[in-house]
Amino acid sequence: MDDTRGSGGAARVLLIEDDTHDAMLIAEMLRTTWPEGLVLLHASRLEHATQELLDHGASCVLLGLRDLSEFHLIAHVHTSAPDVAIIVLTPEADEDGALQALRAGAQDLLPKSELNPRVLRRALAYAIERKRSEVQLAQLALHDPLTGLPNRALFFDRLGVALDRSQRTSASVAVLFLDVDNFKEVNDSLGHAAGDEVLAALAERLQAMLRPMDTVARFGGDEFTFLFEDLASEREVVLIAERISRVAAAPIGLDGGQALVTVSIGIAMVGDPNIPPETVIREADAAMYRAKELGRSRYELFDDRSRTRAMERLELEAALRLAIERSELRVHYQPRVSFNGSVQVTGFEALVRWQHPERGLLAPGEFLPLAEETGLVLGIGEFVFQEALTQLDRWRATNPELTISINLSSRQLEDTGLVASLAGALHGRGSDPNALCLEISETALADHPDLAARVLGGLKTLGVGLTIDNYGTGLGSLANLRLMPFDTLKIDGSLIGDLLSEPNQGPVVGAVVELAHALGLSVIAEGVETDAQLDQVRTLGCDGAQGFLFGHPVPEDEAQSMLNGVAC
Repeated sequence: MDDTRGSGGAARVLLIEDDTHDAMLIAEMLRTTWPEGLVLLHASRLEHATQELLDHGASCVLLGLRDLSEFHLIAHVHTSAPDVAIIVLTPEADEDGALQALRAGAQDLLPKSELNPRVLRRALAYAIERKRSEVQLAQLALHDPLTGLPNRALFFDRLGVALDRSQRTSASVAVLFLDVDNFKEVNDSLGHAAGDEVLAALAERLQAMLRPMDTVARFGGDEFTFLFEDLASEREVVLIAERISRVAAAPIGLDGGQALVTVSIGIAMVGDPNIPPETVIREADAAMYRAKELGRSRYELFDDRSRTRAMERLELEAALRLAIERSELRVHYQPRVSFNGSVQVTGFEALVRWQHPERGLLAPGEFLPLAEETGLVLGIGEFVFQEALTQLDRWRATNPELTISINLSSRQLEDTGLVASLAGALHGRGSDPNALCLEISETALADHPDLAARVLGGLKTLGVGLTIDNYGTGLGSLANLRLMPFDTLKIDGSLIGDLLSEPNQGPVVGAVVELAHALGLSVIAEGVETDAQLDQVRTLGCDGAQGFLFGHPVPEDEAQSMLNGVAC
């Protein structure tokens, strides 16, 4: 503590002793054997000593007891000043009493009958150093080393205390869960050292804006949690969340530049003080994810609808984990056609489905976002790879020119083992890499451009084809594609759907096709559902198409029947 030493760096010792003769004797011992000096304070009553500790602190407390029945006073002193060393002075030696004193929070126990200047000095020096080490270890165990903020364990402890207190006083408790939006981009673009700088600077800002009684903790990674008590209303919590958003959004200066970040915040107001701390955190976390779903850089309150969504999400996640174990996943195949004079099926896109035991066959949109968020998409992706490659080898036995496309998610792009895993799968099966095409959505490419460039380069060395999927959603540019090793561009179905109804859509699609061809990319039109759309995309120069006109995603046995051609 800053105020535990007097002038000149002298140790500050508080003697609690109601026996005047003993107090004078101990004081004289300390003055004659501590040549560098110390600040010695004396209190005959515990209440006076407690106030002194609260006001000024100390390096060590010498607590004189009349007999061993007063050991409860140790806990009182320790509670008042948990960072201060305590030496208990008893009338006589007692080994069991010494252990009891240590358990109560003391660093040592000395019998008054054995006191002398040398023993007292050594005990005092050891106790102060031992306590300092204990405090440092506690700091390391309960605080984040990067930001100095309380860590997850300490936050849970403080939240538990706040909930207990609210049971007695009916004081309000609120928890905020904050996540830095797209923080991975900071690490990818500026480096992890700069990412650490951003987190440290953000932590300092957040700490500075709070009241002394509030807590902000680094929960992990780029996540922070806040604990507030005694707020007047829900509106006050909302105002705090808005202020946190503004504080976080201010530019953060770095060596050679600056970083701009936004945050998503979930708010959980505690209505029932008996609720477990884990549940409060989970509710705030669910509200934060809701804020991200609605566009990021905002806050959301946890309410009954949030509770319902959170429960559904937890149930779906648990069921999805079992789905992988129970082989409930299926791969369906949607045909892709090429315009080589006639319209013929030359490949399939492998699309995952979930045969849910209660809800039936689920489309990807009903579970893949959750899988992406939880990391389960990595296991699902591995399953699709294995199934699709097995099917590809079967089909190519009689259709040697057939290809299969498999989608890669953002999370898979972040997987450092992706290239090696796919190389092992291809080599282990002896599959032709030229027959496999990996599709990356324009959104995933925009979210991780630098990472995508590195991963795609590694994938290209395997000999597989690469396609940029869903192009035309407004997040990418053809100019950037020249830096990526793509072979194919798939025009998003939203552009194709408007070809006949929007007069200006044809020239736009035609320009995309022309520029893609100039970059050496073949072009596939997605979402083709009518003969008129088919005629239009062929006229505009597309090299192939995909859509319900040629077939829906179907199981492998139904896909087999499509390989003889499509009549159009």
